[in-house]
Amino acid sequence: MKVGFIGTGVMGTGIINNLLKAGNEVTVYNRTKAHAQEVLDNGAKWADNPADATKNNDVVMSMVGFPQDVEQIYYGQNGILAAATSKQVLVEMTTSKPSLAQKLDRDAREKGLHIIDAPVSGGDIGAKNGTLTMMVGGDKVDLEKITPLLKQFSSQIHYFGPAGSGQHAKMANQIMIAGTMTGMSEMLAYAKAANLNLQEVIKTVSGGAGENWSLSNYGPRILRNDYTPGFFAKHFLKDLRIALEEAEKMKLNLPATRDAKRLYEVLVDEKGLGNDGTQALIELWWK
Repeated sequence: MKVGFIGTGVMGTGIINNLLKAGNEVTVYNRTKAHAQEVLDNGAKWADNPADATKNNDVVMSMVGFPQDVEQIYYGQNGILAAATSKQVLVEMTTSKPSLAQKLDRDAREKGLHIIDAPVSGGDIGAKNGTLTMMVGGDKVDLEKITPLLKQFSSQIHYFGPAGSGQHAKMANQIMIAGTMTGMSEMLAYAKAANLNLQEVIKTVSGGAGENWSLSNYGPRILRNDYTPGFFAKHFLKDLRIALEEAEKMKLNLPATRDAKRLYEVLVDEKGLGNDGTQALIELWWK
């Protein structure tokens, strides 16, 4: 298929590489062209703006950083909505606000366009290995049209309902991860203070009821002092803020998530480590 892809960050790069390996023709746009060099070297074509990445493609995917970035690439000058046609399916994969997904859906429908919100989970490893979990909201018929394409980089695709439902599911996912990240950090801080062998602790906990994705994938990185972003801390803080905003709308109290947000605010806003990976949270204890 012919695919337009806007956003060549850590996650986007892995997805694009899998699309290229599967034989698709991929045209990409990114705010900074240098960050697209890896996928360009692997055969992707360059577009000068989101509209050019949209034209003449069967499917247009986007994965950028923040809700305001989503608005810019869809509604801005040379945006996606200005160039899209009714023959295409638009796939918005940024973790963003459910309300924005609903707005995009309404505006797309007015133009006769097709869009789904489809955030993913699995980090840089999942994107690289093609094993992401996708959470989808929107018209199920649109999803079914492109499911074979999505399976080229996702091992699980879950449909949750109308526009915004995929984003709500991703918020639930991020709430769970908030608990595993704080739990892992405090577990390692405790084990280190008790002079335990941290590699053995990770191996032991991973073999029992404490097993979780964060520990298995980020625990070893922490022991290597590797804070390379599989997922940026600043983006995770954005997600937690959105989750708590949505919870407030539903009159739902999430104290543990609120505590996690506070810790990531210290890491990102006070320590200035927003461009590190989420595993850098351990720095609040290590230092």
